[in-house]
Amino acid sequence: MPPSSKHQLVQNIFDRIATRYDLLNRVISFHFDTFWRKRAVRALRLTSQNPVVLDLGSGTGDLALAAATEFQQGMIVGLDFSHAMLRLALKKKKNARSDNRIFFILGSALDPPFRAESFDAVVTAFVLRNITDLSLFFHHAHRLLRPGGKLVSLDMFPPSRFPFSLFYSCYFYRLVPWIGALLARDRGAYQYLSDSVRTFHPPETVAELIRETGFQEVRIEKFLSGAVCLHLGEKPGASR
Repeated sequence: MPPSSKHQLVQNIFDRIATRYDLLNRVISFHFDTFWRKRAVRALRLTSQNPVVLDLGSGTGDLALAAATEFQQGMIVGLDFSHAMLRLALKKKKNARSDNRIFFILGSALDPPFRAESFDAVVTAFVLRNITDLSLFFHHAHRLLRPGGKLVSLDMFPPSRFPFSLFYSCYFYRLVPWIGALLARDRGAYQYLSDSVRTFHPPETVAELIRETGFQEVRIEKFLSGAVCLHLGEKPGASR
């Protein structure tokens, strides 16, 4: 599929399922998605007293809100290309105690409208599989980070360890599309979700792409036998 076609397909999918997105995340992951997001922002371990954090592919804002909870000061910026998802993120922001520190912006993660070295951290959750050019995505993350800045990415991958991989295949590749049809009335969107995981790169390949972009100290944390992985990297230079 040409990159422009995939970009439009993914945008349409997320606009369609926005109102049911959070519910399906909780159901499909058995609520573990909230734990993984918290783990992602805690893994940053930022030293700045007032960090500026960018959430690329912010969706309905869960990761941005988790970052605002973790860091009691500073600023959180969420960027996403789906109008429908950002509308829901803005509603959540109104109910958050730290709403004056969170900003949501419409835009593409492959062309983020920010100056170089503007952020102490770049975070992203369940976005990589939808990106048409991962090298460009990580290039922009690297460009936007200040020296010593941190990258944390959370996403889903095909697990490699048997017998969990067999159970996962039956559940995620066969049952999840039917759950999507039942709860979101959109089997096609959740068939795409299953297919995007089944055909995605191994986590080690993603780690190598991050290194090739210029990040150091790249490491992987695996959950559920590698079905969900956290990638961490640091831009060379003195931290703030």
